[in-house]
Amino acid sequence: MPEKSNSENSASPIRRTLLKGGLALGLTAGVTPFAIGKAKPTLRVMGTHVTLQETIRQRAMEDLGINIAFEPGGSAAVLQKASMIPTSFDLYEQWSNSINVLWRARAIQPIEKKRLQYWEEINDLSKTGKLTKNARMGAGDAPHKILNVQDDGTLGENHTDGISFLPYVHNVDSFGYDTSNLPTELQGQKESWGWLLDSRYSGKVGIVNDPTIGLFDLALAAQAKGFMQFQDIGAMTEYELDDLFNLLIELTQLNHFNGFWTSVPESVEFMKSGRVAIESMFSPAVSALNGQDTPVTFAAPKEGYRGWHGVMCLSSATNGRMKDVAYEYMNWWLSGWPGAFIARQGYYISNPQRSAKYLSQAEWNYWYEGKVASEALKGTDGKISVKKGAQRTGGSYESRLSNVAVWNTVMPTYEYSLQKWYEFITA
Repeated sequence: MPEKSNSENSASPIRRTLLKGGLALGLTAGVTPFAIGKAKPTLRVMGTHVTLQETIRQRAMEDLGINIAFEPGGSAAVLQKASMIPTSFDLYEQWSNSINVLWRARAIQPIEKKRLQYWEEINDLSKTGKLTKNARMGAGDAPHKILNVQDDGTLGENHTDGISFLPYVHNVDSFGYDTSNLPTELQGQKESWGWLLDSRYSGKVGIVNDPTIGLFDLALAAQAKGFMQFQDIGAMTEYELDDLFNLLIELTQLNHFNGFWTSVPESVEFMKSGRVAIESMFSPAVSALNGQDTPVTFAAPKEGYRGWHGVMCLSSATNGRMKDVAYEYMNWWLSGWPGAFIARQGYYISNPQRSAKYLSQAEWNYWYEGKVASEALKGTDGKISVKKGAQRTGGSYESRLSNVAVWNTVMPTYEYSLQKWYEFITA
């Protein structure tokens, strides 16, 4: 790990680098750099609450000298809007399962690798699908399968000059559970996706309301409980979907599920209020709850994780000056400080070594190396989210990303799965 510095709160070094890069970019693109006295451009970024946070917006505006408008929302809602109205955003931030939908709708345009300042630093996860030689690839839309724009206009694995998204934040997800409400019979057992369908949690289960995410949580749970097996969980057939949703609707009628959340804040409220004792969960929610003294553990399921890769996409309607600004913002995200910020909510960045100097040694050891916390660590909200002596479930960055069972995916049966999903949540 690089030597630490005390530069985390200083914007000057990064700003000088970015402004210098932006100036060079403007000259090579034939665009006049932003001049004093001219109105600041406003970059419109649509996405979810996961990355569209006020602290990030303020820091980016300070570093880049631009205005930024964030439009966060529920994942299904923003994906629908972005795919139908590309003029409503300049950049789109979500997960890799949104790529195929956006690309088929022609809502996004290829991103030029040559304009990405830190492209060579991006690690192999998104480029080859594996961080280590022996890593488990994971079923479904592993990010490298949908990254490169092929010569025929499709997305694939062969490396080209254009990509469909900027690889930046990523993580593995599972479920969170209130350790104070863990059934006696499950104490001491290895965590399993099957817990989501365990009758001992009946009436206390929450699921993310997203048919390309929640579907896989429930499929992994059904498989873990031995209720059914899938030939390829990343590409379920219509017959398999019928069997799965017949099971889930039956459980719904037995009041097994308590609710379906659409945003991280809502999932936090579900758990904090006691409405649920176990639920689909994203890492920021776990950090927030622990910071509020709600004892929640983010499970490391023995069957493997559900993986996701953040995607930053360029609207097909963005051009000229705003396109240049969009590239500056994309480069800013890989410049160090942003990666360190999101590490404190449990997320990883595609070029982690650049963010290392913005993290303390204790933070790096805990979040990336999977070591025991040598001191109490604060989350992005400034509250203690990791107690001294705690250790991250699932281990190190390499260990966690090498144990992906399935990636967030838009399956060939996507349209059919949508129909079944809405039947399920309204049953």
